[in-house]
Amino acid sequence: MRELRGDLMVTDAKAPSGGTGGRVNLLGMPRPALAAFFAELGEKPYRAEQVMNWIYRAGVDDFHAMTDIAKPLRAKLSEISEIRAPALAAEQRAGDGVVKWLAEVGQGRAVETVLIPDATGKRQTLCISSQVGCALDCSFCATGKQGWNGNLSRAEIVGQAWQAGRSAAARDGAISNIVFMGMGEPLLNFDAVMDAAAVFMDDLAFGISKRRVTVSTAGVVPRIYDLAARSEAALAVSLHAAQDAKRDMLVPINRKYPIDELLAACRHYLRASGPRRIVTFEYTLIKGVNDSAQDARDLARLLADLRCKINLIPFNPFPDDVFGYQRPAEATVARFQKLLWDAGFAAMRRATRGDTIGAACGQLTGSFADRTRRRARHAARLGSLAQEAAA
Repeated sequence: MRELRGDLMVTDAKAPSGGTGGRVNLLGMPRPALAAFFAELGEKPYRAEQVMNWIYRAGVDDFHAMTDIAKPLRAKLSEISEIRAPALAAEQRAGDGVVKWLAEVGQGRAVETVLIPDATGKRQTLCISSQVGCALDCSFCATGKQGWNGNLSRAEIVGQAWQAGRSAAARDGAISNIVFMGMGEPLLNFDAVMDAAAVFMDDLAFGISKRRVTVSTAGVVPRIYDLAARSEAALAVSLHAAQDAKRDMLVPINRKYPIDELLAACRHYLRASGPRRIVTFEYTLIKGVNDSAQDARDLARLLADLRCKINLIPFNPFPDDVFGYQRPAEATVARFQKLLWDAGFAAMRRATRGDTIGAACGQLTGSFADRTRRRARHAARLGSLAQEAAA
């Protein structure tokens, strides 16, 4: 299968299995796949349930510690398999309670994961990455400016949540929400993301409500149809503009899948998911670009027939922004929100959290070598702009 990556068509290669030395990494393996793994060993399917309880409920990564499993099987599992999450290389804490981790995923690459507690600390949202960098190059996003360096395996995706759950930062309250809104376009790493979502929603694993596991996409239309057929995860769409010409500039994948096609896929998702489900539309407000009263009215007309809510996200600045984007004034954000409220929409302003440590929406960068050479292109453009300003 071939998918869009920025302005290129590339093969959507499968992510690596995540095992080392030929061993199978059981972390992130959905229950049916884990049962099949044990069946191949001549074991009963309930072994999968035992191991899942040890991995996700007890946080155990040593088979020898799984005391309700016979010693010969423990020895066999230690020989042929492993439970291995990405190592946490760094942790940063913001004054507002947000925590960001840098997780190593091999070959000198690292991705970022963000834990966002609410004011009470009882509800905690984990924002996880699905790719090393991002291929889509949305103009307002720092991740896209870093280029792209591959897909994460399901173990590397689930491992972010597993490590976060074991950390001191999460001890005062369990992870209640998981959102695929970190680095990468989740629907361009479809199989690994679907497996990870299944583990997040499994009662024997994380046990998170299907309404609280959200897959966000910039608009990979064919995969929205596939998502509706395969998963009960919630859908969020990074929309950011109500007009194709403007969205082409902000979200380049719109040139391949324009707004009409994107909304048709969203309507299909809603029909397939039942009358209680909605689509969340993410809308980053950028001063003088998409924040006018007319933009708000156009957005209201565009989404009038969709069961949805709208998250308004004031733009979060990041280094090396070649477009010079700015956050709108508070009064502009409030006006935009009120116009949507008056049109009957649930329009919520997302509070800016974690921006002091580069953990706010659109600020994640990670660490890796850019396969697309996008960093070099953006650096050259910044240099050119600096020279023009000096002249």
